[in-house]
Amino acid sequence: MHRGQLTISLSMLSLDEEQLQTLLPEVSTIEVDELLDLQAAAARESFWEFRKFIWPDLKISWWQYDVACHLQKFYEDFVAGKRPTIVLSSPPRHGKSVQVRDFIAWASGRDPSLKSIFASYSDDLGVRTNSELQRIYDSPRYQLVFPNTNISGTAVVTVVNNYQRNSSFIEYVGETGSFRNTTVGGQITGQGLDIGVIDDPVKGRAEASSPVTRNKVWNWLLDDFFSRFSDKAGLIMIATRWHVDDPIGRWIKHFPETAVLNYEAIASKTEKYRKKGDALFPEHIELEYLNIRKRLLPKSSWESLYQGHPFVTGGGVLPVELLRVLNIFDRSLIQATCRYVDKAGTKDGGDYTAMALMHHLTDGRFVIENITRGQWSALEREQHVKRLAMLDKKLYRNYSVGVEQEPGSGGKESAETSVRNLAGFNVFVDKVTGAKEIRAEPFAAQVQNGNVWLVAGTWVQAFWDECESWPDSKFLDQVDACSGAFNKLTLGSMYNISAMQ
Repeated sequence: MHRGQLTISLSMLSLDEEQLQTLLPEVSTIEVDELLDLQAAAARESFWEFRKFIWPDLKISWWQYDVACHLQKFYEDFVAGKRPTIVLSSPPRHGKSVQVRDFIAWASGRDPSLKSIFASYSDDLGVRTNSELQRIYDSPRYQLVFPNTNISGTAVVTVVNNYQRNSSFIEYVGETGSFRNTTVGGQITGQGLDIGVIDDPVKGRAEASSPVTRNKVWNWLLDDFFSRFSDKAGLIMIATRWHVDDPIGRWIKHFPETAVLNYEAIASKTEKYRKKGDALFPEHIELEYLNIRKRLLPKSSWESLYQGHPFVTGGGVLPVELLRVLNIFDRSLIQATCRYVDKAGTKDGGDYTAMALMHHLTDGRFVIENITRGQWSALEREQHVKRLAMLDKKLYRNYSVGVEQEPGSGGKESAETSVRNLAGFNVFVDKVTGAKEIRAEPFAAQVQNGNVWLVAGTWVQAFWDECESWPDSKFLDQVDACSGAFNKLTLGSMYNISAMQ
């Protein structure tokens, strides 16, 4: 049988030697070698063909193919000097880290001068990725595709005139390229990079919920990791989105051109390759298993882990991802404005007094311009309230001040003091009754529908932190102040309000 008589399909090119001999027993060993050479040539050009060639038993699926196409485009943009960035999110055990690991091997095979650095919260994950890459580089199939990309034949930690190969660093023999794995926060001083990979920068929800941890990781990303980039370097981030203000969320906010690839475990809508309700990778993890996980997990964990949506731990009552931040605010759209004061019981009680400034716009939206809060004595609080009211009145026409009145005689006396302090202003007293959660329902409904926006400022982060775990937050004052202002702007005197002039 002559080679010219063979019809070679893509599916045949993904078979190994034994499978080819079974399919075409009359094919000689020489002809099988020719087919392998064709496969290797295709693998050099195509990352998808590379994966199929390196892993003959690879489970083929549309989602693995789609990721491969995006990573191929990433490489082409990198070569073109476009400094590409990809955020890749998919459910656990679906192979996202494996695909990026294979991409490093493929890109380094095409250009062994590349320097890549892999960082994760876990040192174990980096060491495992390193070990798996070493096995790939040593494999006969990889050498057939990329014979010029080699690593030292034995483990070398640090020997003069030898190329290193150890659990944290791999150098390519005869070339300037390398692979280094480290931890997020680890030292990479003096190391340049062309392709950076960050695989899960934070460990889980507990760490992601900590502003201190988020800031620490973000500062490391900018100061240490990002500063190592060459002039055309690319970045791949693999992450579970536990928090809207996690390092990934901050990166996307600062670099909106980032390609965000989020693959839901169960499609929430019909997509290019699957229908609503279909599993992502049924050849590997079936829909039945995913539905069991969905029933067992809290909604917040399901949405973060399996759907790729940073979800507030308070059950999604106030989804902060829908609180859009405005860098520029057009005050000509304001229809009415309210500054609402939610009072703390005492200065030393641990609670805050919060004073929220909210506008109702002519198009129906609500904008929170700022929230001022502090732990003040009664006198200090009244001074702050009057100062803000005087400043507000100069800017807004249809303006009112709301003062919370807690139940009991003490609450009434405090409210009366505030009203006297604000003589000359349009001030109302809100006699609050019932649970805070019930009072906040109208405001929460508007947040959930994306109708509440924020004006950029230093106050925003503290408000996000409270909203994400509301009503189980340690402090509830900012949301209480916002719900009070909202109810005044929408319900007016019908909401337990008595005028005291």
